[in-house]
Amino acid sequence: MRIGIIGAGQLGQMLGFAARELGHECFFLDPAERPPAARVGPVIQAPFDDSVALSVLAEKVDVMTYEFENVPVEALRDLGKTVPIYPPLEALRLAQDRLDEKQLFARLDIPLPGYHVVDSPDDLHAACDAIGLPLVVKTRRLGYDGKGQFVLKVKDQIDEAWEAVGGVPLIAEQWVPFDYEVSAIGARSVHGDIAAYCLTHNEHAGGILRVSRAPVDDEALTAKAQAYLSRMLEHLDYVGVLALELFVVGDELLANEFAPRVHNSGHWTIEGAETSQFANHVLTVSGSRPASTAVPGHAGMVNLIGTIPDAARASGQGTLHDYGKAPRPGRKLGHITVVADSAAERDVQTAAVSETVK
Repeated sequence: MRIGIIGAGQLGQMLGFAARELGHECFFLDPAERPPAARVGPVIQAPFDDSVALSVLAEKVDVMTYEFENVPVEALRDLGKTVPIYPPLEALRLAQDRLDEKQLFARLDIPLPGYHVVDSPDDLHAACDAIGLPLVVKTRRLGYDGKGQFVLKVKDQIDEAWEAVGGVPLIAEQWVPFDYEVSAIGARSVHGDIAAYCLTHNEHAGGILRVSRAPVDDEALTAKAQAYLSRMLEHLDYVGVLALELFVVGDELLANEFAPRVHNSGHWTIEGAETSQFANHVLTVSGSRPASTAVPGHAGMVNLIGTIPDAARASGQGTLHDYGKAPRPGRKLGHITVVADSAAERDVQTAAVSETVK
């Protein structure tokens, strides 16, 4: 099968590798000159909303998918009449606006932090009164890796917050003193089959994911997270991989956001699961059922941000994935995965890898 992928970054690259192993051919669209996915398939160099380029891509393939959620939905609607596009565009639309996303969680009875819509400084004052301080002010659209956010700790910061992120639709979210963050990742086929991965424990710094560990050894939390995930997959009539990010607060889970695509916190599945998230995405969007998500051991993943130090390359610890991107502060250049027989051994190896990338 020929698969069209909008976006040719590292996620597209890993989807391309998985597709090739499964006997499929990938074509990409991306405005970058030498994107990572060029290693695994031809790339049409054009903006993501270029209707002519999108039509050319659609003519070459049997099905289309995407590697990130900031793809213009309107540019894809007409294409969906001629070629299947998965995940469904409604999921993409909902993920692009934090308000729509939170309203979806509420409709599905998935617990979430308090929030308040903000369109003016007066709304920020109202949010402080309604939610309490501190709170996190975020742009409703186009925010990722901590961008487009302001932590409001006292009312005297309202003007500063508005200056920093105002002028576009905002949302103020309750500050949650969570214990840790997790992600629930699963895939659903066109036939309705669902396969969920174990819960993943995530650590962020500066708004960017740094380390993931799986599985989370908590059966009750895992069952609850997978129930929420399945609820979303079914409601959206979803096809492909979806990631649901959650805060752990005691024995409860609060939804943070979801991604209608393969996810950074699932990179460990390449070495750590019987079937990677990338292979399961390819399987499901191409019409097959998802394969086993079993995890034989314990896996850890360390992101390589800004640079890949020589020490990390030379250490020989774990499996290094180099995306082939030029170094730049805050840029995800690769990751290292470790797999061990026990959680303790995994944590030792993950800590050792983390030391090499400081």
